[in-house]
Amino acid sequence: MSERQRILSGMRPTGPLHLGHYFGVIANWLKLQEEYDCFFFVADWHALTSEYADARRVKGFIPGLVKDWIAAGLDPEKCVIFQQSKIKEHAELYLYLSMFTPLGWLERNPTYKEIRAELTHKDLNTHGFLGYPVLMASDILMYKPCAVPVGKDQLPHLELAREIARRFNHLTGTEALPEPADMLTEEAKLPGLDGRKMSKSYGNSIMLSEPIEEIAPKVRGMKTDERRLRKSDPGDPDVCNLYPYHKLMTDPARLPEIREGCRNATWGCVDCKKVLMDSLERFLTPLQERRAACTDERAAEILALGNERARAFAAATMDELRSILNY
Repeated sequence: MSERQRILSGMRPTGPLHLGHYFGVIANWLKLQEEYDCFFFVADWHALTSEYADARRVKGFIPGLVKDWIAAGLDPEKCVIFQQSKIKEHAELYLYLSMFTPLGWLERNPTYKEIRAELTHKDLNTHGFLGYPVLMASDILMYKPCAVPVGKDQLPHLELAREIARRFNHLTGTEALPEPADMLTEEAKLPGLDGRKMSKSYGNSIMLSEPIEEIAPKVRGMKTDERRLRKSDPGDPDVCNLYPYHKLMTDPARLPEIREGCRNATWGCVDCKKVLMDSLERFLTPLQERRAACTDERAAEILALGNERARAFAAATMDELRSILNY
C-alpha cells in the first residue's frame, strides 16, 4: 500500500449514514481503496465546530459511523481508518497554520457565510467555526496526499488549504507542504423521499442501518410524478422521484420495463414502489448483516489500529515541521 499515491478524506460523526452518503461519498471511497493508499478519518473535532454544546453526543456517534463504513464495504486491511481527535498532532499543526493564515482569507470563505445563514438556530460566532478551514488544511496537509476527493461545494476549502500551504512554504523557504490536487467526485444523484436533497435534518432519508420494516412505509409515501394523478395517467420517469433510486439499485435489465410502464400507464406508482422496495431490501440486507457483525469492540479495534498507523505518519510530519520552525 505504501507504494501507491496517497488519498485523504473524512466524515463528521453527526448521526447514522443514509443512502445519500453511500452513493455520494462511500461508493467512491470503495473504488479509491482499491487504487490508492487511503486515509479515511472520523472528523470528530470538525463536528464540534457546530455541535460544541453537546460534545458527548458527537462522541456517541463515532462507533456507529465506523460500523456504517465497514457495512458499506470499507476494508481496514486496504485503508487506514482513524479518529481525528486521537492524533494530537492535528491540533499542533492547526495551531502553527493558524499563525500563518490571514484573517481575511477565512472571513471571505463563501462556505462560512452560507452555513451561518443556514444554521440560524445555532450560535456559530466562534473562533472554532471561523477557523474550520485551517483545521481542515491541517488534516489534509499532515498526510501530504496527492489529491483529496471533494464535491464542488468543498472546493473553496481545498483551495484555501493550498493557499495556506503555499504561504507556509514561501515564508519558510521550503517545499515542506505539497499542494494536493482536487479529485472531483460526482454529485449525489439520489434525492430525498420528498424530492429535496436527502438530509437527516429534513427527515427524508433512508438510513443504511434502518430496519426494512421501517423503510416500507417511507417508500409507500414517496413523492412521485405530480402530474400522474391516476394509474391511467401516463407519467415521466425522468421527473419522478423514484426513478433515480431504480437507476442505482434495481437490476438494470428491468429499467426499460419500468420506464415503458410509467410512460404508457401500464404500471401504477404502487407497482413501481413494490419493485423499489424489493431492490432496497436486496441492496441493504448484506450491508446490515456486515454491520451487525461489526461489534463495538471490533469498531474500537479498527480505530486503534488506524490511529496507530496515522499517528506514525503525523509524528514524522511534525518532526519535520518543528525542525523547519525551530520548535
